[in-house]
Amino acid sequence: MKTFLTFIFVFGLIVLIHEFGHFILAKRGGILVREFSIGMGPKLFYHRHNGTTYTVRLLPVGGYVRMAGEGEDETDLSPGMPLSLELNDQGEVIKINPTKKVHLPNSIPVELISCDLVDELYIKGYENGDETKEKTYPVNHDATIIEEDGIETQIAPRDVQFQSASLSRRIMTNFAGPLNNFLLAIILFMIVAFMSGGTYTSDPSNTIGAVIENGAAHEVGVKPGDKIISVNEVKTPSYEDIVKNVSSNLGNSVPVVVENDKGEQRSLTLTPKKSDDDPNRGVIGVQMNTIFEPLSFMGKIKYGFTETANNSLMIFKALGDLITGFSLNKLGGPVMIFKMSESVSNSGIIAILSFTAMLSVNLGIMNLIPLPGLDGGKLALNAVEGVRGKPLSQEKEVMITMVGVVILVGLMVAVTWNDIHRFFIQ
Repeated sequence: MKTFLTFIFVFGLIVLIHEFGHFILAKRGGILVREFSIGMGPKLFYHRHNGTTYTVRLLPVGGYVRMAGEGEDETDLSPGMPLSLELNDQGEVIKINPTKKVHLPNSIPVELISCDLVDELYIKGYENGDETKEKTYPVNHDATIIEEDGIETQIAPRDVQFQSASLSRRIMTNFAGPLNNFLLAIILFMIVAFMSGGTYTSDPSNTIGAVIENGAAHEVGVKPGDKIISVNEVKTPSYEDIVKNVSSNLGNSVPVVVENDKGEQRSLTLTPKKSDDDPNRGVIGVQMNTIFEPLSFMGKIKYGFTETANNSLMIFKALGDLITGFSLNKLGGPVMIFKMSESVSNSGIIAILSFTAMLSVNLGIMNLIPLPGLDGGKLALNAVEGVRGKPLSQEKEVMITMVGVVILVGLMVAVTWNDIHRFFIQ
C-alpha cells in the first residue's frame, strides 16, 4: 500500500502540474478549456465553473486538459437524431442533450435536421418530431452539450478554439506544461534543502558510503568507509569504475580488493546479484559515499535551481547515450516508476520529494522532444507556421499528429511490456 500511495503521489503530481500549465495559459489566452480532469477513466463526478468542466475520474493517475479545437471536441450530431433542447428567455438554446442517460426538465424534444455549433450557431429540427413544425433555434455562444458519459461541457465556437488564438499564445500554451515541470522540480529541490538543512554531495571516489544488508558486499564483510581498490583485477579509482566493472559480471564470481580506513588491504571474492532496477545488470549492494554540506538560506534557494540543472544535464546525457545505442532497457514507463517508488517509499519523505523532482525534470525534457503528439512536436509545428507565415492545413496537422501518436503508443506498449518482462517474469 505504501508503494502504491507513493506511486500515485509521484506520478499524479507531476502529470497534474504539467497539465495545469497548459490549463492556466490556455485560459489566459482566451482558449476555451472544455474539461480539466483529475485522474483517468470513468468519471466519478464533475462540476462546471467559468466555462470549464472539472472532473474527477476513477483511476487516480495523472489527468488531462481538453481544449476547444484540439481533436474531436463535439458529440457527433447527425440528421434524424432525437435531441432535447433547453432554451433561455430569449429563445436561445443553452443546453443540448443528445443522450437518453440524462433527462432535462422543461426541455423541447427535437428531431435534428442540421446544425452548426462552430460558426453559425444554430440547430434546425422538427419540434416534437412533427415534420410540419420545422424550426431553427439560435444557439447561445456559451451553450453546453451533454456528452455520452453524462458530462456537461461547453460547445466550442470558432473564436474560442485553440487555432483561433495568436501564434504566440499557442506557443506559450504548448510550452507551459514542460515549464511547470521544471518549476515543480525547482520548488521540490528547495523544499528538500530546507528540510535537510543542507545537501549531500556525492563523493566520486571509491570510498563506500553504505552497504546494503544481504547484498553481495555485505555477505563478504565489506563495511562503510572501505575503499574498493579493484574489481576482477581492474583498478577502480572511482565509484563509477566500480559500478561499470560490477554491472557486467552478473552471476559471476569476481575477485575484489578492499582497503579499510587503516590502509589494510584484503582480497575477497563476491558474486554480483541482479539489480532491482535492471535485471540484466549486476550489483553488489553498495552505495556511493556522500558528504553533507550545510547551506545558508540563499544557498537552499539556489540548490533548487542548480539541482534541476544538474538533473537536466544527466537526462540529456542519457538521451545521447540512447541515440548512440538504442535499447528498451534504457527506457522506463509506469511499471519502472512503480518499482522505483517501491524503493523510495521506505526511505522517507525527503527521498520521495527528490524522486518526484527528478521525474518532473525528466517529464519536462521528454515532452520537449520534437515528436508529433508531444508538446515538442506541437512547438515544432508552431515554428513551421512562424517560418511559413501560415499554419499547415488541419488535415496535414491531424495526419502528422496521428502518426506521432501511433509511434508513441507503440513505444509505450513496448516499454511497458519490456518492464513487466524484466521485473516480473525473468
